[in-house]
Amino acid sequence: MNFEKMIGFGVAGNFAGHLEQAGEAADFVAVKTESAIQPKAIFPFYVPSEKAGFLSAYPLSHQYIRFPQGADNLQIEPEIALICDIQYKNGKVTALIPHHFAAYNDCSIRRPNAKKIAEKKNWGRETKGISANLLPLSSFKEGSEIDHYRIASFHKRNGEINAYGVDSWAKDYSYFHQQLLDWIVDRMNNQPDEGPMNHIAPLIEAAGFPEQTIISIGATRYTPFGETHFLQPGDTSIVVVYDGEKYQPEQIEEMVRVEQFPDDLSALLQHVI
Repeated sequence: MNFEKMIGFGVAGNFAGHLEQAGEAADFVAVKTESAIQPKAIFPFYVPSEKAGFLSAYPLSHQYIRFPQGADNLQIEPEIALICDIQYKNGKVTALIPHHFAAYNDCSIRRPNAKKIAEKKNWGRETKGISANLLPLSSFKEGSEIDHYRIASFHKRNGEINAYGVDSWAKDYSYFHQQLLDWIVDRMNNQPDEGPMNHIAPLIEAAGFPEQTIISIGATRYTPFGETHFLQPGDTSIVVVYDGEKYQPEQIEEMVRVEQFPDDLSALLQHVI
């Protein structure tokens, strides 16, 4: 798959408590939602078009995170990414069809004065991460294989490993399955340019109505360590999406320690450079 031709979006506020821990809840105070658990917005992190300014820089890497200049409050955001086909009619998105999923790091700079959430998400090449091992998805309906998967993340510095995000079931996302897809389609077509949000429809048009998209569907809650520790050059960020009915957390921790993973899970190791 050619990720550089896919438009990239993320979902903000799809895991209870994450925005508060990340210090970003205040950004969305004025954003109206239909319920307390509804995600707040979608945001672009990559638009394959020279018209998209800083968002035109391809940010994804399987191996590295490039440390930003002038910022040191950089955090891992452990997520699942969906690889989806996009269907259109009359210039509007009508459906998203997920066919693969993977471990993802929505690595973010905590910029309290940023006007748009997208400004915290892409500062050039090798600033986000997706696993090279994509897992096939037969459907995204309730009861499909993704419901068995969990998201774990770790921080490694000088040989010391700490859990960074709370090991969580994928099905614990606030919006999931068709409810999430329908909501994203609506946001793609109708999200306004207000507050921290971008107007999405013109970005899709600028990219020439791409056939596929990468969508990171939300970061898990942090452990106390993850909430208070930031990445530095020399660190390693690790996100693992694994079958929770096949593997125990202790087995995942051992894989992280030796940095060896079987092919039936999706692991992302990124060295901070």
